[in-house]
Amino acid sequence: MESALVSIESMVQEGGHHLVATVNPEFVMRARSDREFARVLESASLCIPDGQGVVWAARRQGCEMSGPVTGVDLIPRLAALCAKRGWRMFLLGAAPGVADELAKRLRAENPELEVEAAADDESAELVRQKRPHVLLVAFGAPRQEMWIDSAARAAGVPVAMGVGGSFDYLTGRVPRAPGWMRRAGLEWLYRLVRQPWRLKRMAVLPGYAIGVITQGRHGSAP
Repeated sequence: MESALVSIESMVQEGGHHLVATVNPEFVMRARSDREFARVLESASLCIPDGQGVVWAARRQGCEMSGPVTGVDLIPRLAALCAKRGWRMFLLGAAPGVADELAKRLRAENPELEVEAAADDESAELVRQKRPHVLLVAFGAPRQEMWIDSAARAAGVPVAMGVGGSFDYLTGRVPRAPGWMRRAGLEWLYRLVRQPWRLKRMAVLPGYAIGVITQGRHGSAP
């Protein structure tokens, strides 16, 4: 988490455009068959391990990684960083009203924070007008990463990150797993029990696990 924040801070100060990708096993498996999505992920300035599956794979490849860095956990820290540095934040996506509610919560926690929110139909033009330093896009993968690669890049947003359903968790619309389950790497199971529709998405996990194991230590990514 700390190194992710340091990297993002450096990106904003550097300027230009940077994609931060919250990578999970579903991203990896999709990228194996979707060349355009793979290209966008390869272009990311920073890929953070959004879940135990990526941490496990990285450790098998010989990487030292203490644990996952989820978008849900990173967003409040990013908001505090933006408030401290005087950087503008923009929340985009999720169901109507969700981004606005999260913006209010983040302002309450960080009175100095400049944060705006918008629904999908207002997106590109409003982002250009507000010129945020940090843009969080909750369209779901791969749509959010593809949108960032085109619209956010064109708008010159210094740091843009796809955050999936993080807004729903942070506003309490979807409960998170208890702390002990998160620490044990079982948050995926809690989500599956509460949201059975995830089973179809998780069908790629056995193939992902086999790919990681058969690559062997220090092999190429699955």
